[in-house]
Amino acid sequence: MNKTPCKISDKKSTNVSLPSINMECMQDTKILNYIKAVLENMPSDWLNLTTHRLDIYNETLAKTEFIDQFESLFKSNSFEALILAKLPTAYDYIRLGHPLSCVLEWTIAKLQHQKSEHVIGFSSQTIPVLAILRKNLLDNKNTQILYTDKLTECFDTELIKRVYGYNFELKQVENIDAITQFDGSNVFISEQNKVEAVSLNPHIDFYVNLYSDLGSILVINGEDNTDYISDIQHVRRRETIAMTPTNCVIALKALTDQTSIITQNLSIEDHKTSVLHSIKTITNSSSKAIVGSSGLSVQYAIMMGLIDEALKQHQGKAIKFIVPTNCYGGTNDQARRVAVCLNHVEVVDLEVDGDNDMVQSLENVLSKIAIEDAVPYIIAEIPTNPRVEVPDLEQLKAVLTKVRQTPKGEIATAPVFILDQTFCPNLNFLGDNETLSTVKTIAYVSGSKFPSGGKCTAGYCVANKKAEALMHSIKQHLNVCDNEATDLQYKILAEQLPSMLQRISNAYTNTREFVTFIQDILPDAKINFVSEALAAQGFTPSVFSLDLPTQGDTAEEKETYKRELNHKLISLMINKIPNESKYCVSYGQLKGCYWTIPATSTQGTTKESDKDYIARVAVSPDLDLEKHKEVFKAFVENIQMNNQISIQ
Repeated sequence: MNKTPCKISDKKSTNVSLPSINMECMQDTKILNYIKAVLENMPSDWLNLTTHRLDIYNETLAKTEFIDQFESLFKSNSFEALILAKLPTAYDYIRLGHPLSCVLEWTIAKLQHQKSEHVIGFSSQTIPVLAILRKNLLDNKNTQILYTDKLTECFDTELIKRVYGYNFELKQVENIDAITQFDGSNVFISEQNKVEAVSLNPHIDFYVNLYSDLGSILVINGEDNTDYISDIQHVRRRETIAMTPTNCVIALKALTDQTSIITQNLSIEDHKTSVLHSIKTITNSSSKAIVGSSGLSVQYAIMMGLIDEALKQHQGKAIKFIVPTNCYGGTNDQARRVAVCLNHVEVVDLEVDGDNDMVQSLENVLSKIAIEDAVPYIIAEIPTNPRVEVPDLEQLKAVLTKVRQTPKGEIATAPVFILDQTFCPNLNFLGDNETLSTVKTIAYVSGSKFPSGGKCTAGYCVANKKAEALMHSIKQHLNVCDNEATDLQYKILAEQLPSMLQRISNAYTNTREFVTFIQDILPDAKINFVSEALAAQGFTPSVFSLDLPTQGDTAEEKETYKRELNHKLISLMINKIPNESKYCVSYGQLKGCYWTIPATSTQGTTKESDKDYIARVAVSPDLDLEKHKEVFKAFVENIQMNNQISIQ
């Protein structure tokens, strides 16, 4: 696919040279006309939602089920809005992919006469290359990266080799025809502004096509490289995001209209200034915030930035990431994915919930790591998810600041505490004289939750004074991965962050009232939520977990009954209150009530023994709480009368 640079910028109005199609080669006017009709009729949710319905989602058929049915609509030339709206959920969460990313990838693949799974879109311009390098590292396979003009500025060769451990050769070529066979993978990177139907060079395994400010499109060439698809998709799932819906629309319109685009002026510098000011005010941190394309994008930058620091400051020492066993699956999975690539990095389990006390578990783990003279990095959620537990903060501070010794009598490396405070982004952990002010602490938040009210996937992190020096390295790795928040994400955060604290307060009020109601009418249920005393300290989440009462003669029968009851409750809620209750995984939304089962959603990659088959409920500041009480009361009455529920 030979293309020339496409300069699309959200920063100012710009005339853009658009992709064009050699129709003699593609012979597919029908495709372009169909996509144009789809864009005119697409459901508004395709562009605006960040979380999608799990009740019409089959995870084992993620994307493929959507594409198969979309292909059928194409064949019948059906593009009415109601028909498109009935398509199944493509991915359970927008950063992984979404209807518009699927449509863009399908369209390019069609025009290239390839299978749609061979085309993968990214918001990042470097991550597709890193994804290939990761697989080749694990497969012990050589990689040659080829380019004609220059590499993107984000691609830091020295850093990628030294910190990520990836091995590759760089080679500049005059043109694509100069590329010859290589004992390994040939990766061709080019900035482009045209999509042409050309014969793919059989010596090129991967085309990484860069679109300025939109992201990139990876084309996987040849059946011999099919086994890369799932691995590359997993990198997009954990370390970055798909090309955003808005940018997918820009790309698709450029493809179908064949005209120049004038991009919107989003006043990005004003938005950035506003976002950074809001975060500083909310967190009372001394550092300048780093804002990424998603919470996991930020977490990845934190992990790689800290590894970089350890390599410089603690040469020769092993690096230990201490991770709760049942925390959010993305956190757990990403940490293990980093560790498998680097011999000097290991994940250490941390038991935090239920009968396990986070403080005591940390004491045990940190004492062991001191004996090993290793570098401890702790990732923890406060409150925990989904059990919504908070450790004794004074005891936590004591265990984190405790001076330990190595077997040689030297002072052990002090830990860095990486705090995921997505559930309570209003709480001040980092300011002077606050709980964690004496501990090297980095706090990060998924911006798709309360910061944006569910309107975008961005995330951010800040540091206290003791950890402020670490932020340079974290920022550097965010840039290497090209994972900074997009211009539109900054705009959304600038609009939503100023009201966040009030929304958190209102949502907590609703949640407390709902929890109290459930406790009154179903006292046998176990509810995991913060106490009134913790709320007085500022822990005011608006999510709780519900362990429903069960029955049966054996533990297996009881567990089966409880799991069925979970699904019946959720089905009842989303059927009786379809405009507000939704089966999805998010939290901190502007309206309604979200329901999920962590074991089958947010804990997807967690070990089975650590999963929580309970209902998790996320309440917003704006919902019909009386209606939710009414439906829940009907649910309880059915349990008491019939031991089962009819949701007809």
